[in-house]
Amino acid sequence: MSVRPPQSFRQSEQDKNGFNVLEYELMSERADSLGRHGLKVEAALAALKAWTPDRQSAEDREKLLNEASDAVWAFFIQREICGLRNNRDAIQRYGIPNEVIARLGAMRK
Repeated sequence: MSVRPPQSFRQSEQDKNGFNVLEYELMSERADSLGRHGLKVEAALAALKAWTPDRQSAEDREKLLNEASDAVWAFFIQREICGLRNNRDAIQRYGIPNEVIARLGAMRK
């Protein structure tokens, strides 16, 4: 019977060929992209909240809703790429309104 050291102590082929370095860089890019998308969502939702019927038209609000739904849709896709499948916490954290969620993925003319 032979005794082998645990695999965590053994140098793997992945360490030798740089795979872990590449995977680390990819994870870093995914996280950075998720942060950029989050900032876009915050900006779009802030613009939507700043809309007032006194100074802007209903068409402006429609445009803001479309921009917010596009930003949230891209953010949700990026979250899925990062392995985050449940969006309930993001909806709560960013305070995404239901009318924006209702437009997610909608194709406009």
